[in-house]
Amino acid sequence: MQYRKDRHGDELSILGYGCMRFSRKGNGIDIDKAEQELLAAYRAGVNYFDTAYIYPGSEAALGEILARNGIRDQVRIATKLPQYLVRNLSSLDKFFDEELSRLRTDHVDYYLMHHLTDIAQWERLKGVGVRDWIAAKKASGAIRNIGFSYHGNTGNFLKILADYDWDFCQIQYNYVDETTQAGVDGLKAAAARGIPVVIMEPLRGGKLVNKLPEAAKRLIAGHTRGWTPAEWAFRWLWDQPEVTVVLSGMNSLEMVEENVRTASDAVEGAFTADDRAFLQQVLGIIREKEKVGCTGCRYCMPCPKGVDIPGIFAGYNTMYTENKMSGRSQYIQAVALAAEPSFASQCIRCGKCEQHCPQSIPIREKLQEAERALLPWPLKPFVKLARKFMLRRGR
Repeated sequence: MQYRKDRHGDELSILGYGCMRFSRKGNGIDIDKAEQELLAAYRAGVNYFDTAYIYPGSEAALGEILARNGIRDQVRIATKLPQYLVRNLSSLDKFFDEELSRLRTDHVDYYLMHHLTDIAQWERLKGVGVRDWIAAKKASGAIRNIGFSYHGNTGNFLKILADYDWDFCQIQYNYVDETTQAGVDGLKAAAARGIPVVIMEPLRGGKLVNKLPEAAKRLIAGHTRGWTPAEWAFRWLWDQPEVTVVLSGMNSLEMVEENVRTASDAVEGAFTADDRAFLQQVLGIIREKEKVGCTGCRYCMPCPKGVDIPGIFAGYNTMYTENKMSGRSQYIQAVALAAEPSFASQCIRCGKCEQHCPQSIPIREKLQEAERALLPWPLKPFVKLARKFMLRRGR
């Protein structure tokens, strides 16, 4: 494992463990499977583990695994304040104390203001006293490093970056998003201030790996480098010295092993001009096929009317990155035949989802578009009968 330093000289593994996508079992996290995978990463040198208040069961699972293996003090925990739920000063302590309890710890190594999208949200937090609160927590040692995670445009990112003495920040960044959100300009601006940058969504929720268009998969498979799609994405990131940690939502031992292997020899400056040109070819294929830029993060959920927004968009994109049959099959199994109906037609256009979407997707418009493509009128009677049959069997 290789390491890059944070603002205070502490070494962080260049591969971080994203805990949002722990495997689930029944209504909760598959703790035994998650423990096996997390420990494999830890033994390979991963020391940065990222979770958040709103990731269902994630903080508690991470806390349990670290505690029962006695390794809390050997790793760095990053978690996040749900700033969108903060109403007053007392709620800051309420959320933070709950997180410490879940994590079974007395301090958080890297604490983030979660999901900032514009300067107004940071101004609102300042209005309830967050600056003094942070100062007190840092003085007591309860928070070691303070930062923010960001989903918005470059301009607002730069304003937030300049408004406070941040210890680090976290942005969505990959070879598809080089010029969107904070983008490469935001990355370089943070680095110029000496602020470490943690990368989320390096694989766009799997879209740069198993969900790549078939033509892109074939192109990568035929390259003399012999790198997997994930390797191309990770190596592109680690080639940039401004990148400190790249998070990966690892939920299989195979994924852990591949990512650790890549992180052991990926170095900055190793990408050639030919490598960059090749990724531009891959990107061209992706842009031709993708219909909705959804990463499956589920920040738009739950929908008040039960619409499975990420499930619908996943099926819609699969229709075009793979084929129509695959997309519709995926949609029927995951959405149309779910025990609780979750069709796009249930949308009442309240717009709540769009307020939380990191990708700024016009969800209401795209849901209608996806519904027409995924469920054309000849399929509707079949789906209706299939639902009736499945529900009769007690599904």
